[in-house]
Amino acid sequence: MSAAGGAVQAQPEPLDESETRRRPYGLLLVAAPVLLVGWLVIWPIVSAVIRTLWQPADDGGYEFTLETYVFFFSDRYSLDNLTVTLWTTGMCALFLLVICLPISLYLRFSVGRLPAYVQSLAIFPMFVPSIILAYAFIRVLGPNGMVDILLNAVGLPKIRTPYLTPWGPVIGLVWDNIPLTVLILLSGLGNVSNQAIEAARDVGARWLQVLWYIILPRIGNSILVALSFSVLGIFSSFTLPYVLGPAAPEMMGPFMQRTFRDVNDPQMAITQAVITFGFCIVFGLFYVRSVARNRGK
Repeated sequence: MSAAGGAVQAQPEPLDESETRRRPYGLLLVAAPVLLVGWLVIWPIVSAVIRTLWQPADDGGYEFTLETYVFFFSDRYSLDNLTVTLWTTGMCALFLLVICLPISLYLRFSVGRLPAYVQSLAIFPMFVPSIILAYAFIRVLGPNGMVDILLNAVGLPKIRTPYLTPWGPVIGLVWDNIPLTVLILLSGLGNVSNQAIEAARDVGARWLQVLWYIILPRIGNSILVALSFSVLGIFSSFTLPYVLGPAAPEMMGPFMQRTFRDVNDPQMAITQAVITFGFCIVFGLFYVRSVARNRGK
């Protein structure tokens, strides 16, 4: 009798009437932002892809063609711009990780007033508009800027300015993305308990071992999320690359703007936007995968 009773699986309790009535209201609350995203984000993307693949034909109809994509990937200037964009994105992601991870570790495991001041300085770029940042960059590191004036005052030779070189956007974008990266890493470090650190130190682990075997495995998802957000913003950035970067080759943001306005070729500009979105969605999939894995856990 007991065996037969043990074989019967426990059935989930049915939802009460109040919970059943609340479901439609929850769906209605979610429907508004979902429809807004579909209207302002999803539909423009789908429309752009359709417009680049189906173009007007000579007989008055539409035909499927990859002409604009073939031109982009066979044009040397377009490929150079894409290469510069990928290089800038990669360098910014590397520098952000090297700069922001030590800052986040210091803020997480330090107490007192000094860490509070450091955190304020790390978050400060979030409140500075990009155009103001670009102007400050030019006045400090540009030709005859503050650095040149100080070097000239002590009799030292001028330095080669990064302004209007590929390094100009790298410096500006790294500085602009420090706050978000630090906040995400600091949030991930909140999952690292002090007890685990103290236990490892008690058995003789050094700080590098603690970092490698205890801290980094627990903040791996936070690092991935921080880099994904930074890469998505950097890859599609416009203001800082336009003001601080060279005219040729240039990043995809200024390239699309010049193609649309100066060359007056909206079809090619849309193709460049679709290709940019294709690269961004690859980085976005890392973020989606990280979120899905965390929810699964």
